[in-house]
Amino acid sequence: MEPAKGERAVRVLIIGGGGREHALAWKLAQSPLLERIYCAPGNAGIAAVAECVDISAVDIDRLEEFALKKKIDLAVVGPEAPLAAGLADRFHRAGLRVFGPGREGARLEWSKIWAKEFMARWGIPTAAFAVFDDYDAACRHLEKHYAGRPVVVKADGLAAGKGVTVARDSGAAVEALRAMMVEKDFGAAGERVVIEDCLEGEEVSVLAVTDGSELVILPPSQDHKAIGEGDRGPNTGGMGAYAPAPLLTAELARKVEREVFRPFLAGLEREGIDYRGVIYAGLMVSRSEINVLEFNVRFGDPETQAILPLLESDLLPLLLAAAEGRLAAARKELDVRWRDGAAACVVLASAGYPGPYETGKVIQGLQEAAPAEGSAPGRKDGVVIFHAGTSFDSQGRIVTAGGRVLGVTAWAGSLPAALQKAYRAVEKISFEGCYYRRDIGPRALKK
Repeated sequence: MEPAKGERAVRVLIIGGGGREHALAWKLAQSPLLERIYCAPGNAGIAAVAECVDISAVDIDRLEEFALKKKIDLAVVGPEAPLAAGLADRFHRAGLRVFGPGREGARLEWSKIWAKEFMARWGIPTAAFAVFDDYDAACRHLEKHYAGRPVVVKADGLAAGKGVTVARDSGAAVEALRAMMVEKDFGAAGERVVIEDCLEGEEVSVLAVTDGSELVILPPSQDHKAIGEGDRGPNTGGMGAYAPAPLLTAELARKVEREVFRPFLAGLEREGIDYRGVIYAGLMVSRSEINVLEFNVRFGDPETQAILPLLESDLLPLLLAAAEGRLAAARKELDVRWRDGAAACVVLASAGYPGPYETGKVIQGLQEAAPAEGSAPGRKDGVVIFHAGTSFDSQGRIVTAGGRVLGVTAWAGSLPAALQKAYRAVEKISFEGCYYRRDIGPRALKK
C-alpha cells in the first residue's frame, strides 16, 4: 500500500509473535502511511500481513541490528519481556523510535512491589498491601491478618501471568507462598512477594495510549482468565475477551481518568520517567468504587484482539504520535474514531493448557471460518482469526505451536450479535485437542 502524496512512508517492526501482535499487524497493515511491515518472530497468521523475521523477541542485539539495517521508522513492542530487558532504551540510544516504555517505566509490570509503591506515592486507588522477602515473616502476617478470609499473594517479578494467587484463606495463601519463596516455582521472580487484601467486585481492563504527558483512552474490555467455564480452574493468559465492557459506565470512565490515569501521568513527570506506549490498568469495580489490581505496560492479550477491530481510524499515526511525544499537539489531526457496536474474541487452546500440551496438530477450517472478504475493516460486521501459537510444518500446513492457538474475533452492531458470529466461526475450525470456553461475555449479556 503506497502512502498518499505528501505523506511519510513508514517502515514498521512489530516485536513478538502472538495473537496481540497479529492484531497489531492486521490493523497497521491497513494504514495508507505504511511502506513495509516486519514482525519478529511472528507466526503463521502474521505471515499473511507482514514479513516474519526469525529473531526472538528478547534478542535485543539482533533486533537492534535488524532495525538499523532496514531503516525502521517505528518499532512496536508487543510482550513485556523485551521491555523489562531494556529494549526501548537500547533502541532510543541507537536513534530508533519505539512504541513501548523503557526499563524504568516497565517496572510497573516487572516489579509488582514497585508498582504498588508507585500507586501509594501518587494516590492511585489500590488494595492495602504489605511486602515481604522472608517466608516466615510473610506466614506470620497471613495468620495474624487473614485467618479465615481470602487474600491475594503476588510474586514480585514476571511469571508469565501465573504469579498471582487468590487464596480462599491464610492456609491456601501459605501454600502459594511456599511455592513462590521456598520451592522457587517462579525462580527469582518469587523471592519477594506482595500480600494484599482481596477486593470484591467485577474486573475490567482499561488501556490508554500515552506519550507520558497526554493519553488516548481505548474502549474498556473484559478478559476471561480462568481455563474453565464459569470462571473455574487455573488462570491462563486469557481465554476470550469483549469490548466495550458495559460495566464501565460513562461516569465510571471519567472517574478512571481522573483517579487513575491523571495521577499516573503526574507520577511519571515528577519521577522523571520517559513513558511512550500503552498503559494497561486492570481494575476492580464495585458499585461506584474503583481500585487498580495491576498495571501492565503493553497491549493486553486477548483484549487487543477485541479492541482493534472497533477502531475505524488509522492506528499508525496514533502510535507514531505517542512514540514521538506529541499526542497533545496531534490530537485533532489524529481524529481517533471508534465504530458503534461491539467485538468479541474466543480463544482456541491446545488440550492440557495452561499445563503441558502437545504441538504440531494440523489446523483445519480457517478459510471457511473467516473468508477474506469477511474480515475487511470497513465492514459493519466481520470475522478475523488472529493467530497466537501457530507455525508451518514441512508440508506448508498451518499447525499448532502454543498453548493458546487462535483468537477468533467478530464484530457487529451489538455484543450478542458479535458473540454469535464468533462462535459460528469457531465451529468451523478444528484441530486435535481443540478446547475453548463456550461462555465468553455472560456478565455483559446480563447487563
